Amino acid sequence: MSDPSVRAFYDALAPDYHRIFADWDASMGHQAAVLGALVREGLGPGPHRVLDCSCGIGTQAIGLALAGHRVVGSDLSPVAAARAAQEAAARGARVPTAAADMRRLPFAPDVFDVVVCADNSLAHLLTGPDVEAALAGMRRVLRDGGLLVLTLRDYDEIRRTRPGAPPPQVSENSGGRLITFQLWQWHEDGERYDLEHFQLADGGGDDWAVRVRRTTSWALTRSQLTEFVAAAGFADVRWHDPAAGGFYQPVLTARAAG
Repeated sequence: MSDPSVRAFYDALAPDYHRIFADWDASMGHQAAVLGALVREGLGPGPHRVLDCSCGIGTQAIGLALAGHRVVGSDLSPVAAARAAQEAAARGARVPTAAADMRRLPFAPDVFDVVVCADNSLAHLLTGPDVEAALAGMRRVLRDGGLLVLTLRDYDEIRRTRPGAPPPQVSENSGGRLITFQLWQWHEDGERYDLEHFQLADGGGDDWAVRVRRTTSWALTRSQLTEFVAAAGFADVRWHDPAAGGFYQPVLTARAAG
């Protein structure tokens, strides 16, 4: 994992990240409802102590906090983590945050009931040892019987077709239109790809501002990730498909083995 490049990617994206969504607050509420249902199914109604270890600007963390859970956020990007805390406060929620690498989580053992790692964040870890370190850290901070909730792109299908780009996204607010799209360049191993993230911001008339950020991801299949999760000390590994669960990515849940 190239920490400076990933951190720089999300530091730069943090001010605009909410514009990936047509309605960020509505998306926060929907995602919290879907993920919260999985937490209730696994652990009961709560409230629960939740760590969002890739919180970004707070999309999942804020929604879960507004639903009544006691949420802490951490993220590799200090800019994103700071914004998450500010956005939570603006909505009447408390989400303390820290800038932290998910491979080196700065929390005591056994202090959380739930660890969330959403939005394809684990894919930024490009080697087996990096993924193992991150999952071992998540297991360490979870109490026995606690729940891991992890979301990733549908890489089984993506690796079969190896697309050059996902569909573009268009949002609009008082600042004008924003078009977001990506270009993917696959490595020879067929598993990793370089991502160019473009945002075209409408400046009015014929003026468009172009922002380009670059990073690399590892397209882990379900079988690969299941194996990593089991080896890190988790049991009862389950996959929840978007069509059935309502989340926009496949969701893995697993229980911290005693």
